[in-house]
Amino acid sequence: MKKYKGIIFDFNGTLFWDSKKHQEAWREYSKKLRGTPFTDEEMQKYMFGRTNEDIIRYLIGKQPDKALVEKCQNEKEAIYREMCLKDREHFVLAKGVEKFLDYLCENEIPHTIATMSEEVNVKFFIKEFNLAKWFDIEKIVYDDGKIKGKPAPDIYLAAAKNLNLAPCDCIVAEDALSGIEAAHSAGIGKIIAVESMETRELYSKVAAVDEIIADFDEFDRNWLFTKLDKVSSL
Repeated sequence: MKKYKGIIFDFNGTLFWDSKKHQEAWREYSKKLRGTPFTDEEMQKYMFGRTNEDIIRYLIGKQPDKALVEKCQNEKEAIYREMCLKDREHFVLAKGVEKFLDYLCENEIPHTIATMSEEVNVKFFIKEFNLAKWFDIEKIVYDDGKIKGKPAPDIYLAAAKNLNLAPCDCIVAEDALSGIEAAHSAGIGKIIAVESMETRELYSKVAAVDEIIADFDEFDRNWLFTKLDKVSSL
C-alpha cells in the first residue's frame, strides 16, 4: 500500500457535517434575493464547493460588484451561523474527527484545511471547535476573495504548498463533487470521499475517487506515513 506524507481536509460536509444548514440558509437567502428558493439540483451544480461570489452571480444572473458580494455573503452567513448556534446538539465535529486529528498530531503528520468558507466563518469555526488544538491556523486556506473556487485546483495547490508537500504526496478528504474535481485537477495523490450527504453509490461512479468512508473511524491510518515509518526508513 502506497503511503502519503500529509492530508488536506475540506471542512464543510467533511470535518463538520453542516451541508443541510448551508442548504437551509441558502434557500432562505435565495428567496430574499430572487424571490424563489434554491432547488436541490441547483445546489448540486451551482452551490457546493463554490465561492459566495460564484453563487451570488448565479442567483442574480450577472457579475456582482465587490460591495454586493460582501453584503450578500455577510447576510447569508449570519443566517447560517445563527442556525448553527441554535442547534447545539448537531453543532459538533463529525464522528471520529477528534480522535483522528489527535492521531495526526501525535504522529507529526502534516495536515491542514482547504475550505471555500470565507474568513468570518473560518474564525467562527476556529473559535467554536477550538481548531487551534489540532491545526496551524496560518496554514488553513480559505476564500479570501482572491482564490478561485472549486472545481478550480487552486485551493488544493495552495494547501499542499502550505504543508511543503507535492500534491501527489497528499491525501484529500472531500464530500463535494466540485471539490473532488478540484483535488483531481491539482494532482492530489489520493482522494477520499466522505459519505456525509451524497450516497456511496454516487461516489463509486466518480473515477477520481480512490476510497469512500462513512466517517473518520473508517479512515485507514496505513495510508499515511507516521513517525515510526520515518524512523524505519532511515
